[in-house]
Amino acid sequence: MIERAASHSRYLARLLAADAQFVDSLASGLAQPFGADAMQAQLQAAAPGDEAMLKTALRKLRQAVMARLIVRDLGGLADLSEVMGTCTDLAETTLRCALAHHSTWLAQKHGMPKNPDGSDMQLVVVGMGKLGGRELNVSSDIDLIYLYPEQGETTGAKPVSHHEFFVLLGKKLGLAISDLTADGFVFRVDMRLRPWGDAGPLAMSYAALEDYLVAHGREWERYAWIKGRALTGTRLAELDQIIRPFVFRKYLDFNAFAAMRELHVQIRREVIRRDRADNIKLGPGGIREIEFTAQVFQLIRGGQVAVLQTRSLLAVLPLLAARGLLPENAVAELQAAYVFLRNLEHRLQYLDDAQTQMLPTQPDDRTRIATSMGFTDYPAFLAALNAHRTQVSRHFDQVFAAPQADSGSHPLAGLWQGALEHADALATLAGLGYTAPAEVCNRLRQIRTSIRYTTLPASNRARFDTLMPALIEVAASCNPPDATLARILDLLETVARRDSYLALLVEYPATLQRVARLCAASPWAAQYLARNPMLLDELLDTRQLYATPDWPALGDELQALMHTHCGDTERQMDAMRQFRQRVTFHLLAQDLAGVLALETLSDHLSDLAALILSATLPLAWAGVRNRHRDTPRFAVIGYGKLGGREMGYASDLDLVFLYEDPAPAAAEHYARLAQRINTWLGSTTAAGVLYETDLRLRPDGTSGLLVSSVEAFSQYQHSHAWTWEHQALTRARYVAGDAAVGAAFERIRCDILTQPRDPARLREDVLAMRQKMHAGHPNHSDLFDLKHDAGGIVDVEFMVQYLVLAHAARHRELTRNSGNIALLRLAAELELIPASDAEAVRSAYRELRRLQHALRLHGIQTARIEPMQVAGHAAAVRRLWRTLFG
Repeated sequence: MIERAASHSRYLARLLAADAQFVDSLASGLAQPFGADAMQAQLQAAAPGDEAMLKTALRKLRQAVMARLIVRDLGGLADLSEVMGTCTDLAETTLRCALAHHSTWLAQKHGMPKNPDGSDMQLVVVGMGKLGGRELNVSSDIDLIYLYPEQGETTGAKPVSHHEFFVLLGKKLGLAISDLTADGFVFRVDMRLRPWGDAGPLAMSYAALEDYLVAHGREWERYAWIKGRALTGTRLAELDQIIRPFVFRKYLDFNAFAAMRELHVQIRREVIRRDRADNIKLGPGGIREIEFTAQVFQLIRGGQVAVLQTRSLLAVLPLLAARGLLPENAVAELQAAYVFLRNLEHRLQYLDDAQTQMLPTQPDDRTRIATSMGFTDYPAFLAALNAHRTQVSRHFDQVFAAPQADSGSHPLAGLWQGALEHADALATLAGLGYTAPAEVCNRLRQIRTSIRYTTLPASNRARFDTLMPALIEVAASCNPPDATLARILDLLETVARRDSYLALLVEYPATLQRVARLCAASPWAAQYLARNPMLLDELLDTRQLYATPDWPALGDELQALMHTHCGDTERQMDAMRQFRQRVTFHLLAQDLAGVLALETLSDHLSDLAALILSATLPLAWAGVRNRHRDTPRFAVIGYGKLGGREMGYASDLDLVFLYEDPAPAAAEHYARLAQRINTWLGSTTAAGVLYETDLRLRPDGTSGLLVSSVEAFSQYQHSHAWTWEHQALTRARYVAGDAAVGAAFERIRCDILTQPRDPARLREDVLAMRQKMHAGHPNHSDLFDLKHDAGGIVDVEFMVQYLVLAHAARHRELTRNSGNIALLRLAAELELIPASDAEAVRSAYRELRRLQHALRLHGIQTARIEPMQVAGHAAAVRRLWRTLFG
């Protein structure tokens, strides 16, 4: 194996020729990788006492590690992961060893820098690039940045500032690793990624770094810092707080496309200028294009999706497929190409221990490369290489395809820019299908001359100008075009100062069509999108947009989000609100596309609310001080629309809180828990409100306690509750929290609902409550109120509640909280109402709810229509009402 490897690596052959004993020590260790512990042991055994001895020990270690790695790799004993990991371990081990020795030696002269707590302040060596990502190649530079936590002065005999100390230490460290001696070098050290590059200070305080990144940090530096990883030092959490918000923006950042595209163009120019088309790293279809393809999504979404903040390329690629950001076949091809190219890169570097990614030109070296890659000859190898590079380039081009052309090239550019004569502009708009071209012209002119538009940053205005002609065109294809354009313009004006959203629409022109269709279908949906523009991102992938909710998976996702922001309540609250908005938007898109029945939509919205409540409860409990138990014996009971699984997009949550816990502190702690849950749900944050809540259905209403024990709730329901409170119980259910408490509630509920009742008294109570509701919702118009008028939705709900209370004593199955439509059918099967009437009212209820829902989607809050539209349905409801109540 050693001989075969030496035939492929002149570097290895030189090592073997220089030391007759080297082959024996190499052969003895081939069975296992050269791990970090073994590296550390060899350095400790060398016990270097001065700089020269240290350099020798580090270089001898490097020779031993590289020799074993070359033989194991070329002999098929090591995979790519081992090769990259071993190289990274070698860099980290040698850096830490050199740093420890030089820190000691320098401190003997100047004293050590100190933290405020008196502990030694250490140099923070940040590994960038492949070192930071633990993907180092076998003959790589190591990109380093030197930092230290804060300014000060050492305390030795010859004190110096912290800055002077760490600059001196950084210089010593660099020479220890990169100096070329008789034994070679350990790694070439590149410091050019530090702030200001070669012109900047060799070491920098955290405060100076933060000032630089805020005021001067460039897009390519965000890209570079994706892989930045502190290899040494303490107080690293402080550094993370500086770096993370610079690299991973809080909001979706589609500007990354343009920045990465420009960086790639610069690299391509350099490749062409230096005739490096055969460079497997920087050339077409090379390693860098794979890295860019993955890392652009990290820059765009890493601030919101913490799992994408990983430094490893092979780790992030599957995550992109799992989240639908790249197709699975694309990820598989990129992974295969990356492994192939990295293995090839190593074999190129094994030849002479040279930092090269260029394909060889000499016939002998071509043969060596081909056979070491497992091919019979160079043409066969080259065919496989070209196939991988072609696939990489195709996927890269698909991700980074140039966006729409500049604003002046669109046929409607002159219309938007006001370059057309007024008559020509009107004719153009009329030709596109606009019914009120003069109003459209006026709106466009108002936007062009508005302060909001004229004060936009230049880049935002350029993107705005690029989008406007396309928006005019796409809105014209919708029905109604004028209203659609007006709604899109409202949205665009809302996001105009958020260049990332403009960048999204420019980078993904197909999204404009989806925005237009959504705005055309529903003004309420357009307003929802304008209030939550981050949802534009959801329109990119229609496969996920129209996917049926996977509630267990969504629950896991929400839990992961909360864990990611553990300790930061504000971020958790924002993340939960954004989660709810995103899932709701998916349901809205499916609703508008006609793929969801209203009953199914209501079920999904109710399940979403239950999921949110289940996630909120433990978070709120964690904030209760001195809580007496780890897990609360506490349950959330849903009433009203939540209880009846008839939630709408903007429904309140009618909640009651119960507990079953004999601990003396239970009542106080659970009251605080209920307050925290209510605050969590109803507080307005930057991301809006989670849900409006209504707690008035608890025992004794607003004058009662916020939480009730199960025993107190039972006593109240049996002895003090009004009939209308028992009506409310017909569609109440356990939603979240302790399942045993939920089961206790269900037993009480069934016991109450199955009590024998005086039919006449029950009828009087129900009619009195219905009259009270009529009085509270007067309708003085000539229109029919779908919800409150006689023959409307509330009448159906009251009739079902009456049937349950009147007959559940004899027919326990009526206590099932299965919804009004199912209970009407059950009542007919039990011969409590005529089957024909039941079916007619079931149909009426469906249609009344459908119309109410449609009106709300069109932004109409009061659900009233012409009486003739529902005359038959209202008559069916009134007919059954007369049958039941006379």
